[in-house]
Amino acid sequence: MSLSIHQEVHLSERNNWLRAAVLGANDGLISTASLLVGVAAAHQSSQALLLTGIAALTAGAFSMAAGEYISVSSQADTEAADLAKERYELTHNPERELLELTKIYEGRGLNSQLAHQVAVALTEKDALEAHARDEIGLTTVSEAHPLQAAIASAIAFICGGIVPIVGLFLFAAFNIVYALMALTLVGLIGLGIASARLGGAPVMPAMTRVVIWGALAMLATSLIGRLFGVAA
Repeated sequence: MSLSIHQEVHLSERNNWLRAAVLGANDGLISTASLLVGVAAAHQSSQALLLTGIAALTAGAFSMAAGEYISVSSQADTEAADLAKERYELTHNPERELLELTKIYEGRGLNSQLAHQVAVALTEKDALEAHARDEIGLTTVSEAHPLQAAIASAIAFICGGIVPIVGLFLFAAFNIVYALMALTLVGLIGLGIASARLGGAPVMPAMTRVVIWGALAMLATSLIGRLFGVAA
């Protein structure tokens, strides 16, 4: 009986964009909501709140995109430098590099003869790829993509930050401070659930940590607004 090839979809393949997206949405929701809660607690007008929200959304989206692009570009530069070093060593010290690869496979449980055979076979196929994967730990899954991270982070920030701004219109007749807090906590719960589902992780820990940090941020800015705000 012949067996067909089983293709598995690994959730870790989403790490490059999922991390940036979750970080962006979380930051957009918490930072925008916290800023609005602080300003609202200082008894500012609805126009001031709306202007604050739009400014926070715009500045935050560009800041997140720039931050992700710069940080992931630094990672990509480091990866490129490591690959250049390996390329040099493979050209000038091929025997030592082959021995190094053999020792790596021995450390993973292969006997010396088999480890050497595997190292030779992989070196003949693509020496740089073998060393990048097994010596440095670089794969196509973990490879840095600066632009992808920047775009995912900016879009996610906007998606998260727009929630409390919409709340300014939906709950204009209510106590805006408590309404924004409640709406943001609901949004954080949704974000926690979504990030856990996309990453194949348990829901409760993901949901709990974003809610706790979001609540603390809003409570802090609310207290600051009440302490230093003046009646409009």
